[in-house]
Amino acid sequence: MYNILIVDDEPLICKGLGNLLQSSGLNIKEIFTAGSGHEALDYLRMEDIDLLITDIQMGAMNGIELMHQAKIIKPWVQAIVISAHETFQYAQLAIKLGAKDYIIKPIKSEQFLDSVREVLLHMDKPLPAEGDLISQLREHFRMETPGPQRTERLNAVLSGQEAVPEESELARLGLAGPYFAVVKVKLDPDREQSGHRYGDGDEALLQYAALNIVNELLGKDWRYDAFYTPGIEVSVLIHWDDASFGDSSVDKINQLELIGRSLHHNISKYLNLPCVVGISQILKGAAFLPALGEQARKAILWNREHKDHHVFYYGDFKWSLFGKEPTEEEWAEQNNQIVEKAMAYIQQNFAQKGLTLHEVAQRNHVSPNYLSYLFKKNTGFNLWEYVIKLRMEESKRLLQQTDLRRYEIAERVGYESPEHFSKIFKKYYGISPSELKK
Repeated sequence: MYNILIVDDEPLICKGLGNLLQSSGLNIKEIFTAGSGHEALDYLRMEDIDLLITDIQMGAMNGIELMHQAKIIKPWVQAIVISAHETFQYAQLAIKLGAKDYIIKPIKSEQFLDSVREVLLHMDKPLPAEGDLISQLREHFRMETPGPQRTERLNAVLSGQEAVPEESELARLGLAGPYFAVVKVKLDPDREQSGHRYGDGDEALLQYAALNIVNELLGKDWRYDAFYTPGIEVSVLIHWDDASFGDSSVDKINQLELIGRSLHHNISKYLNLPCVVGISQILKGAAFLPALGEQARKAILWNREHKDHHVFYYGDFKWSLFGKEPTEEEWAEQNNQIVEKAMAYIQQNFAQKGLTLHEVAQRNHVSPNYLSYLFKKNTGFNLWEYVIKLRMEESKRLLQQTDLRRYEIAERVGYESPEHFSKIFKKYYGISPSELKK
C-alpha cells in the first residue's frame, strides 16, 4: 500500500483530491495534505511518502523547488504536477525533474485518477527472487554488447593504461567536455567473499540490465557515456560544456549524488541485486580522466568501512589531510567532528524558516548524502529528527513559560503556519499546544 502527499495552498483542492483518492479503490495506505512547500518537506522527511502531487504556484516555495528538495531527500519519490498555468517552461522543468504527469486545472477526476493509477502500477513491479533473476534476464533481454571497441578504449583511459585521447579523438568519441565526472556502479560487491559464482555470460547479463537502468534514468537530459567495466561494474562518464556547467541554478555535485542514490535504489529494487556507487569530483580537462576513474574506484572502497552505506562521493573524504591512507581511528575522529559541527550549526539555526539539509552540509563541506549517513550512525536519529526535537523542546518551553500565542511560537521555532506547527507538535508530544497550555 502507498502513501500519497497532496500539496496545494488552496485547502479545498487538497480536500477534494484527497476525497477522490480515498474513494477510488486504489491501493492507498494514507493520504497527507500540506498547504505549503515547507510543510510538505516535513512530511517528506518524516513519513514514507511514495507519491508527491503538487501545485506549481505556492507562496514562498513553488512546486518546482519542492520537487528539487524532495529529490534530495528521497530521489525515488514519484511526482505528479498540477497547475493552473499551461506554461511550457513550467511543464518542461517539471518533466526534467522526473514528474510523471503535468495536469492543468480545473482537474478532471478521471484524468487525475488515471494518472495516479499509472504511477502506482509501475511501483507495483514485483522483485525477482535471487534465484530467478538470471533466468528472467535471459528470457527477457536480447543482449547487445555496447560498442566493444569504444568500451575497451574508455576503460583503458579511465584506468590510466592508455594515454588520454587527443582533441580530435575526443570529438569522435563525443566527449567534448571540457568538464567531466565518473560514476561507477559495482554490482554484487560481496560476491568474492561469499564465494558466489555466476555462469558463463551471466555477469554480462547483469551489467546489461544495470546499463538499461542507467540509460532509462539519464535519458536525453544528460551528456554521458555508459559502458561495462571489468569486475561486474558499469561506468558512467558524464560531461558538460561551458554553457551547461555555467548554469549556477543547479548544484552539480548534488545532481551526481541524486543519480547515484537513484541508481542504487532502482538496481536494488528492480534487479534485487546489491550494489555500491562511487562518484568522482568534477574536473575540467580530459587530462584528468584517469584521475576521475581512480577517484570513483577509491570512493567505492569505502563500502568496506561502511557496509550499511552504498553511495560514496570521493570529495567527502579529506584525502589531502593525510600523507597516506588514514587509519580507522583518524577517519572516526574526522567523522565525529563533522557530526559535532553539524549539531552545533543546527542548535544555532533550528528556528530558521526553510532550513535544509543541503545548507547544513554546505557548512560542513560534505555532501547531504554523507552527512545524513554519518549523523544517523553517530547519533541514532536522522538529522531532521534532531531539528524537530530542538523546535519542539523550545516550543514547549515557550508554551509553559510565556504568554505568547500559538502563531507567535510557530514563528519563533521556524514554522510558516500555526496549523502546521500544531500538527507537528501533536505528533511529537501526543497532545496539542492548547492542551499542553491548559
